Amino acid sequence: MKKLLFSLFTFLAFANGFSQIINPVKWSSKIEKLSDTEFNLVMEGKIEDEWHVYSQFTPADGPIPAEFKFKDAKGNYELIGKVKESPYKKQYNDVFEVDEYYFEKKVTFTQKVKITNPKLTSIKASIDYQVCKEVCINQDYTFTFALPKIEVATTDTPVVTTNTASVDTTKTAKEETKKVVETTQSSEPKQEEEKGLWTIFFLAFLGGFAALLTPCVFPMIPMTVSFFTKQSKNPAQGKRNAILYGISIIAIYVVLGLVITGIFGADALNALSTNPWFNILFFVLLVVFAVSFLGAFEIMLPNSWANKVDRQADRGGIIGILFMALALAIVSFSCTGPIVGTLLVESASKGGIAPIVGMLGFSSALALPFMLFAMFPSWLNSLPKSGGWLNTVKVSLGFLELALAFKFLSNADLVLQLHLLEREVFLAIWIAIFGAWALYLFGKITTPHDSPLTHISVGRLSLALLVLAFTVYMLPGLFGAPLKLISAFPPPQTYSESPTGFFGNTSSSTSNEKALPDGAKVGEHGIITFTDYDKGLAYAKEVNKPILLDFTGFACVNCRKMEINVWSDKEVLSVLKNDLVLISLYVDDKRELPKEEKHVSKVTGNDIETIGDKWTEFMITRYKTNTQPFYVLTDVKEQKLNEPVSYTPDSKEYLTWLEDGISKFN
Repeated sequence: MKKLLFSLFTFLAFANGFSQIINPVKWSSKIEKLSDTEFNLVMEGKIEDEWHVYSQFTPADGPIPAEFKFKDAKGNYELIGKVKESPYKKQYNDVFEVDEYYFEKKVTFTQKVKITNPKLTSIKASIDYQVCKEVCINQDYTFTFALPKIEVATTDTPVVTTNTASVDTTKTAKEETKKVVETTQSSEPKQEEEKGLWTIFFLAFLGGFAALLTPCVFPMIPMTVSFFTKQSKNPAQGKRNAILYGISIIAIYVVLGLVITGIFGADALNALSTNPWFNILFFVLLVVFAVSFLGAFEIMLPNSWANKVDRQADRGGIIGILFMALALAIVSFSCTGPIVGTLLVESASKGGIAPIVGMLGFSSALALPFMLFAMFPSWLNSLPKSGGWLNTVKVSLGFLELALAFKFLSNADLVLQLHLLEREVFLAIWIAIFGAWALYLFGKITTPHDSPLTHISVGRLSLALLVLAFTVYMLPGLFGAPLKLISAFPPPQTYSESPTGFFGNTSSSTSNEKALPDGAKVGEHGIITFTDYDKGLAYAKEVNKPILLDFTGFACVNCRKMEINVWSDKEVLSVLKNDLVLISLYVDDKRELPKEEKHVSKVTGNDIETIGDKWTEFMITRYKTNTQPFYVLTDVKEQKLNEPVSYTPDSKEYLTWLEDGISKFN
């Protein structure tokens, strides 16, 4: 999300908007008839200036992605492929430390369907999405597509029927659910977003360089270069053949990236990467790669493939050189395969042409030495001799693969909110992995293919000290240290067994020692927090303190900014801990409600199925708004003590607001 200045004008605009529900996206829908049984369901949104709607492919750990549900499809219609969307923008979010994908001004979603029930007259679809500015709103919207009559004679031009529904959120409950018919058109200019591709290329290039320093590839450099220089009629031909050989290596791996992208689709790769179950699959895959690098087994392609390709390489000419490059890829697969697999998994999370760019970077690093040493054969004398150090590089890559694997497992755990891999557990695993790597480099641990170690080289000792220093650096993280150098990898500090930790405010330890009230937990900065309104209200009545209602979300950027930058202020924190009862209601909590609590909202007409739906409806019904963050001070009779506020980054202003409300509490 773009960083926006919080100007006085914006503040006043929002202050006036608290008395009504904010609805920054106006939705419309239409049907495009493709044949008698196939249709495009088109959902178009007009987005108000400076607001962002997030893509369904936005990465995990960031803002909430758009999610679609198509009702009563079984026996009536089939979904053909996934929902397609107009081009999104991509920008790095320094709060969540991920790229976020979003739309401005307009957005179009299209789902192709095939009708299987000829009596079907309409299709209902809903979108659950987040829209943000200085505040964030979690909304859902239901579209009703009236199917046109199927006629025998059709034209080549698609028949378009348009129906648009909008919610007037400033009127009564019945009026708020009234649908108004209007006609709209949307055209989104295609915008190419290439931010991050250079980073992928660079990291992939490093991966290719690492592959060079493995036992499967490094010894082949002098052998291959010698072959080209000796078998060629003259030095110029040898150099030309070596260059063709390098280009062939690049072509093979780029084609691999093209195939992966072509099979799954550019956007589908990203969708898979944000899915918790595929994150678990990626975790298993990387663990297998890591165990292979550590020497448990070799991942090899069938020998028959290598033999057939090798015979083709004897043909000579350009075709022979191409097959020589293919033979290198097959023979070295036990070393390059895990690296290539990891790069494809990582680049898949970026979507688009990232897998192709990744393979271009990897293969360029792999091919470059073959070309350079063929052009300058005397350089071969400067190469270090093959030996046990090559296996050391391979094992080191295994430790790195293993550490990276747990990042994918952490992604799945965060999305599912299972709390199985919280911050302390994740860091303990990383400390164990990097600690074992340091011991290996010091020669205290050996793997199956290691040569006897009579001494430690300066390079190996330097790397061992670096890994050991990194391991020691992570240790304070177990006790709450922020670990800013690796903040993008472990879960956030709030996703922790002890969110306040040893380095939190000292008074938080006192809070931890006390028996917590029913339904309470130790929240940000050691503040006792309720996440259920009724239990928080009951406790406030018991202790006779005012209530601070905090309407928030797991993926709300400015909610996190308020908690980190404003709530941490010494005076504000003292008020939050001692003078009121904090109730934090998460409007994006996807856990399902008990069956008896599910219902249809009388205000919006939407299905209330999750805890987040419940708090969103509560917010709209009682306070006529749907933005986050949103703060309300009330007494134990649930009456407002002063006017609610939204995002307030000035801690002094926020403190003044808190003290004003508390002073009115009887």
